[in-house]
Amino acid sequence: MVTLISKKLHLQKNALFLVLLSILSNCAIALDNPDAPDLIGEFTKKEEPYLKAVNNPENGSRDYLIAYDNYLIFLDKELNSAYNLIKSKLPKEQQEELKASQLNWLKFRDAEFKLIKNTWTRKNFGSSAGISRGSYRSTIVKNRVLQLLYYAINF
Repeated sequence: MVTLISKKLHLQKNALFLVLLSILSNCAIALDNPDAPDLIGEFTKKEEPYLKAVNNPENGSRDYLIAYDNYLIFLDKELNSAYNLIKSKLPKEQQEELKASQLNWLKFRDAEFKLIKNTWTRKNFGSSAGISRGSYRSTIVKNRVLQLLYYAINF
């Protein structure tokens, strides 16, 4: 009798868990605007050729460096575009907050770039140092681009 009651309680707990999970997942889906443009998908599509160049250099390490330089130029343009997009959607007060945030992020980026430059040197890491520097720098900028795009998705 006790096992029958405990099995019944266990089934009720599982059913309650599934109901809660279903409700919560529907709430998360409701937050997205289905009519909004797929900003992340568009960014991902535009960055594909740069990632392909970085991941498949034709003639060795020099091509890696060129590919990362081109990728960073692309990311910088996307960063400016994402910043302007979210800025255009914000009220004046939040535009000022965004500007302050971006200026602080630029200080962070510059400090990180300095750390990367001074740490991943040819002396410490050999010929792969330039590749590592390119990868680390591009990751920092790409993450900020994505963050700004996610902000923009909410408007």
